[in-house]
Amino acid sequence: MKASKLLVLSILTLVFAVLCVLPSQIQAEKKSKQEKEREKSLKQEKEGKFYKDWLDKDVVYIIMDEERKAFKKLTTDEERDNFIEQFWLRRDPTPDTVENEYKEEHYRRIEYANEHFSSGIPGWKSDRGRIYIMYGKPDEIDSHPSGGSYDRPIEEGGGSTSTYPFEIWRYRYIEDIGNEVMLEFVDTTMSGEYHLTIDPSEKDALLYVPGAGLTQLESMGMASKVDRFNNTDGTHLGKSMMGQPESMNEFSRLELLAKISKPPAVKFKDLEAVVTTKLSYNLLPFEMRSDFIKITNETILTPITLQIENKNLTYVEKDGLHQATVNVFGRITGVNGRIAQTFEQVIDRRIPDSDFQSELVGSSIFQKTFPMRPGLYKIDLVLKDINSGNMGTYTTRLRVPSFDDEKLESSTLILADQIQRIPSKAVGSDQQFVIGSMKVRPKVTELFSRDQHLGIYLQVYNLAIDEKTNRPSVQIEYTITNEKDRSQVLSYVETPDKVEGATAQLTIEKLLPLDSLLPGKYSVQIKVSDNISKQSIVPSASFEVKN
Repeated sequence: MKASKLLVLSILTLVFAVLCVLPSQIQAEKKSKQEKEREKSLKQEKEGKFYKDWLDKDVVYIIMDEERKAFKKLTTDEERDNFIEQFWLRRDPTPDTVENEYKEEHYRRIEYANEHFSSGIPGWKSDRGRIYIMYGKPDEIDSHPSGGSYDRPIEEGGGSTSTYPFEIWRYRYIEDIGNEVMLEFVDTTMSGEYHLTIDPSEKDALLYVPGAGLTQLESMGMASKVDRFNNTDGTHLGKSMMGQPESMNEFSRLELLAKISKPPAVKFKDLEAVVTTKLSYNLLPFEMRSDFIKITNETILTPITLQIENKNLTYVEKDGLHQATVNVFGRITGVNGRIAQTFEQVIDRRIPDSDFQSELVGSSIFQKTFPMRPGLYKIDLVLKDINSGNMGTYTTRLRVPSFDDEKLESSTLILADQIQRIPSKAVGSDQQFVIGSMKVRPKVTELFSRDQHLGIYLQVYNLAIDEKTNRPSVQIEYTITNEKDRSQVLSYVETPDKVEGATAQLTIEKLLPLDSLLPGKYSVQIKVSDNISKQSIVPSASFEVKN
């Protein structure tokens, strides 16, 4: 009886402990979910602010009206990122080089404006900052930072007066505006905030003081200062003894103001045709691919793989060896123009004379892997054959994806001609083609011969875990389809009991023989179904089989 009471007491104690802990666990899980939702919301808000700042700050003075309207109609971040990339490419004065001088100069001007023209507002918002960002440094600046005594030129009426601080900027030539462009900025508030004016009399500090700061005609009694306030041209200038030049004409000044306020014209509207031509006549052709493997939410492993056909290289024979050398230069930049990664590498091919002819039908492959943050980038590549001097260049967008913790996600589906485990001592080394403990060499051209194996490499993330078995329940369906007649040439399923080594993250590594496939184009599709969360993904890739 006593033992029974002790048992009941133990059970009650356990139940009480569970009831105490359970709410806190539920609360912790709820809090964790709320934190994730808040982080996601903050990320979306941050990305939204980036695009708004880019439109309303970064390029506010140089974006054309039609470009602004087009940008506002975009609905996805991918569309906006692509627009931004094309925006800068259209303005690149040297599209066949890695650098975009226009973009680099634009951001340098913004930095200069903020440093030199700030007052109560940021320098980029000031009139001087705006003109500097749009047209660069003037050829001459007549600066009067303290104002003071001023002898008017004859076209302004002559005579002496005192002025507010002012500057006159002279540009010898501005395209689409003309020669000898004179712009005047005045600080009537004495606060350091100069504004652009088309009224030269606005700098006159004695304008409203009777009998002071008279023009030549007013000093001689041939005109009255009051007459200045009856002008119909928008100025308070006194009459000139020699009349006014054309540049002082009301309509000329208004026309100048209108032209100087318009965004500079885009010179390189046919950039797409230029790039196409450049690639068509590339003297050293090569192929590139990029892949993305999740490390953490903020770190994405990004292998960049290049492939060059050996027949396109120039060889020098020495001591029975045929040698070819290619220098590789690459640069990855963000949409803000900042350099994210730069790399240089030498590809050195040495082929014995006995193997030379057979090796010419093969290819040389090179890979460089970077840890990248999710976002949109541009990658520029330049390859140079040292023996011939031939060069190949390539520029493309590089969108590093972000991975959602709440969804079933996957890495890039990599089709490889080699997948093999590497020695444990080589794990973590800087070897090419290494992902974790595996060597995965992508087939960049996705062209395989029938005597090869089709390597399939894919990582799957966020599989749900069964609380009873502590394992996921996942089914994998493999399908290879002939693209010519859409017939299935291979189809099989791996049921949950056959999927080995599965956790919340699953790695798929397969080598499929191709000897049974006829030459032609195919696609491989892998459907991964999570039986617990009821989610599925279907990554796919195309490949070609030759004899």
